[in-house]
Amino acid sequence: MTNDGTISPEDELAHWPTGEAEARAVQDRLRAHVRHEQSGPEPGFAGTFVGVDVAYDDERDLVAAAAVALDAVTLEVVEEATAVGRVAFPYVPGLLAFREIPTVLDALGRLGRTPDLVVCDGYGLAHPRRFGLASHLGVLTGLPAIGVAKNPFTSCYELPGVERGASSPLWDSRDPGGGAGGPGEEEVVGRVLRTQKGVKPVFVSVGHRIDLDRACAHTLHLTPKYRIPETTRAADALCRRALSQARAD
Repeated sequence: MTNDGTISPEDELAHWPTGEAEARAVQDRLRAHVRHEQSGPEPGFAGTFVGVDVAYDDERDLVAAAAVALDAVTLEVVEEATAVGRVAFPYVPGLLAFREIPTVLDALGRLGRTPDLVVCDGYGLAHPRRFGLASHLGVLTGLPAIGVAKNPFTSCYELPGVERGASSPLWDSRDPGGGAGGPGEEEVVGRVLRTQKGVKPVFVSVGHRIDLDRACAHTLHLTPKYRIPETTRAADALCRRALSQARAD
């Protein structure tokens, strides 16, 4: 952290945790810096969405990250970048951001533009400690970020209607410190959103500097044809290609 109280990505990377207890302490410390009260970019804004994703080869200790910028209106790819690094943390549910973020930050830094909204294939607030990948990445970069996950983590929900745009609350009674909440202490941590008629929903949560209504509006805009956002589809394909190239080198 810098002297003015802001988060320094360089300082965080220089002191990256290597164990579970240390990582959870980092989540607890940085969670206080998440901002949910800001609205974020308006639907229909002129700018760029950036999708990020990673692919692993654990046998070779490799992780490839991709950052793909899409025009926020046309959804056409306007820039892309990749980075390949070593896996920075063991596989532990709830701590996956510590495996991904160093290489994702590298890929984001190779873009020639600043994203208006970062879209993560994962969670933000909809995380047992209320600090998933989208929140962690948002706090480190200062950028608005959302999580759009294919499956829920530990949250509860009822299925929304079958029509595109139908939604239902995603809630959790777990204390973000790791304990179980008491009766009646359920907290809405995201939204279950149907992006295509009759197709499985996705699980949207706020990461940083955006509200849930706009997170869902942007998610629907990013899913004109398919269940998964175009940002994630593009970043997933690119990181897989980058990993294949790294294996061949």
